[in-house]
Amino acid sequence: MAKQAVKVAVIGGGWAGCAAGVELASKGARVTLFEAARMLGGRARAVQAKEALLDNGQHIMLGAYAETLALLRRVGVAERDALLRLPLQMRYPAGSGLMDFVAPRLPAPLHMLVALLRATGLEREDKLALARFSTSARWMKWGLDTDCSVAELLARFDQTPRLTRLMWRPLCLAALNTPIERASANVFLAVLRDSLGASRKASDMLLPRVLLDALFPEAARRFIEERGGRVACGARVDSIAPRDGGWQVGTCLDTTGFDAVVLATPAWQSAALVRPLAGLEALSVQLDAFDYEPISTVYLQYEPGLRLPLPFCALLDDPAHGAWGQFVFDRGQLDAGQDGLLAVVISAALDAANLAQDELALRVAAQLAAAFRQPALAQPRWSRVLTEKRATFACTPGLARPGNTTGLDGLFLAGDYTAGDYPATLEMAVRSGAAAARLVLGAR
Repeated sequence: MAKQAVKVAVIGGGWAGCAAGVELASKGARVTLFEAARMLGGRARAVQAKEALLDNGQHIMLGAYAETLALLRRVGVAERDALLRLPLQMRYPAGSGLMDFVAPRLPAPLHMLVALLRATGLEREDKLALARFSTSARWMKWGLDTDCSVAELLARFDQTPRLTRLMWRPLCLAALNTPIERASANVFLAVLRDSLGASRKASDMLLPRVLLDALFPEAARRFIEERGGRVACGARVDSIAPRDGGWQVGTCLDTTGFDAVVLATPAWQSAALVRPLAGLEALSVQLDAFDYEPISTVYLQYEPGLRLPLPFCALLDDPAHGAWGQFVFDRGQLDAGQDGLLAVVISAALDAANLAQDELALRVAAQLAAAFRQPALAQPRWSRVLTEKRATFACTPGLARPGNTTGLDGLFLAGDYTAGDYPATLEMAVRSGAAAARLVLGAR
């Protein structure tokens, strides 16, 4: 008699939930994926604005994101079509006198040595400080016995103010979405290990050419449904409860039984679902204890044909003088359908998010006009500000992050906030979702 397929509910249709669903479906599980929103993707999704369909934030991936890239291949997404691969770089607008650092396509670690020697906008002491830091980090195996803030780490290794301002601070904001004064040094070192300290190919930067929902979630939906699974959008789960050796999952419409549940909602939503469950009081407190950081993305639409010199550039932010942008992306160089559209990212954006949207957009446009010496950039045709208020957890030193198991049979957690080396990134979400799925299958 054939063994009956395990029946699994995946609650949450972000990248962690989609990754769990794909992993489960690929191994023959009967998957039902519940998503409260009308579309998949979670915080990494497309949003229908009045003017256009826009991503709810701009993402950069690394060549070291092995599980994400493997997952994309599994669901039929070709990297050459979906992602623009660029060498590791930190480049400010030409003529600014600021940093211009690009790793050539040479074997590691030669690519980093040549990039450092060729870098402009850095003084000799800056380059020596960077080389000293990289050597010391390798010797420490990219980790500290006792975690501390990134600011403390940089001070410990005598990093210069200029290098900190032009490289370390923006890298930390982009990767951890947490200011260096409060960011975890160990998590930052893990990111650097897979960028500055990685092989040349692993250190590459990957920019999505397509909208985020088309990059993975919709392909995951097809993959799950083709294997007999069900994806239910607009289906908010109100309760979960153990019942008869399995789990009951309740929505506003009905209650359905499953063998196991993967809870792939954000930490605060997961806390609400586990709070009523006996034995999970400590877990619900831990999930409630996370602090969060916002990210604002300012979209500016110009006349078709407008091009920046590069697909993306770093910007020197100075909020005290109205300069909020940290990185700008020329979406037209990634997707011909977004010709003339620029996306400016502001990480750890609490102060920026308190400004009126029109005011923030005008200030960012003025910042671009000054940085690129193109006065026309101060006058976009239209603008749109998208702010994700709880974009990521605040990645602070020594933060206790829960594992994938909960202590209750058949109930598992998945999400970028779970225990791991990485901060709240797409790769961390994918790793967590896949790990939770493997635990489900291993428990049957």
